[in-house]
Amino acid sequence: MTNGSPDLTGFPYHRMGPRTGRHRWWRPVLGALLFFPSWLVLVLLLYALSYALGTAAGYPELADGSVDLGPLRNTALDLTYIAVALPLILLAVRWPERRPAGTLSSVTGRLRMRWLARCLLAALLPVALLALTIVFLPDDGAASGEPAAWVGWGPFLTALAVLAVLVPVQAAAEEYVFRGWLTQAVGAFLRSPWLAVLPQAALFAAAHGWGTTWGFIDLLLFGVVAGWLTIRTGGLEAAVALHALNNLLAFGFSAALVDGLSSDDTAADAPWQLALADMATVLIYAAIVLRVARRHRPQRLAPALAAATATRPESSAADANSLDPDRSRG
Repeated sequence: MTNGSPDLTGFPYHRMGPRTGRHRWWRPVLGALLFFPSWLVLVLLLYALSYALGTAAGYPELADGSVDLGPLRNTALDLTYIAVALPLILLAVRWPERRPAGTLSSVTGRLRMRWLARCLLAALLPVALLALTIVFLPDDGAASGEPAAWVGWGPFLTALAVLAVLVPVQAAAEEYVFRGWLTQAVGAFLRSPWLAVLPQAALFAAAHGWGTTWGFIDLLLFGVVAGWLTIRTGGLEAAVALHALNNLLAFGFSAALVDGLSSDDTAADAPWQLALADMATVLIYAAIVLRVARRHRPQRLAPALAAATATRPESSAADANSLDPDRSRG
């Protein structure tokens, strides 16, 4: 954190690849070629292991050929499939791109825990407002004459404990892949922060599948705002904080209902009422984070390295300022 005026010379978050001076066009490509197959192989191994253990334990088989381990175990497994992408994407940065894995966390080369804590506090109010909105939204089950039933305190607290461990890692994995690696991979070739932010937002929305138009717009807005906050604050902490709390809220509501965790719906399937409420949550959170950032001034630019002779820091800093509403303050 800096206490005075922000340093206007250095590399913004999306330009951390060229900062090392080792960037070549093929390094991000090689990273992608190593990451995606490795992730698929690891997911298949986990699936095979769960299938073998589930079959041996006598769990029933579903129509798609997988083993039904029960709502909570199935949800935990789905979250794990995403969570394992986190160490793999860090390795993709460390090996093919030959730069510290911490440069994916922030411009300081590490995850800034104090700033992450402030972002979590900033997310509490908007996420609480979203929770109240969800409570008063129409119940689809009630419309069919079968209102959702409370699962009971024992199963709910058990599910909550499992979700509290896995959901933050799952949310962080998505942020490190989309707002982190993809943003920096595009930023390695393009100086404009907006051109680095938009592709990852579109891919993030598409990765959740096509449900409703409003759900897709909601996910797209989340990707754009989270990407903007990442560059504006110099790291992934703001995006991870909101994503983790948002997902904990969604999974928590599902865990509270009988068969709630059995639903295949994702954020892409959100009705217009929920999508609008979630978009408002994202925008309120962004406003709060910006206000907190003005006071605490998280480091937004990384100092140039001696080896980084092929890139001009001044140009990168000017690009970062195009996302900064306070750039006229000096």
